Amino acid sequence: MKAAETFPVRRVYDPPGEADGVRVLVDRLWPRGVSKERAAVDEWLKEVTPSSGLRTWFHQHRDQCEEFERRYRAELAGPEQREGIEHLRELAAAGTVTLVTAVKDVEHGHLPVLRGALMDRPA
Repeated sequence: MKAAETFPVRRVYDPPGEADGVRVLVDRLWPRGVSKERAAVDEWLKEVTPSSGLRTWFHQHRDQCEEFERRYRAELAGPEQREGIEHLRELAAAGTVTLVTAVKDVEHGHLPVLRGALMDRPA
């Protein structure tokens, strides 16, 4: 199954969908101006998001997507991050897991890298 099918992405500002399954917020910071009720997330998994330092670096180097991916994948290799990735895979084994974010441009940032890591075979 493709990452887009197993791990669809929705913006937290959009209303939840009936087919969302388990909704997991995958942002380091809570979305501005959104209540917990409106976000309708089942979990908030900060462990699988880029570190604050990497987020800051990426905002200053938007044109270096390959380097961002390399650095983010290195972070995802950490023990807490691997545990978070495995948790998302376990949830996905039971059904759809929707990755929820406040990011405006979901195709350019951490979400494609995270989805790719989720579809990689565990070592």
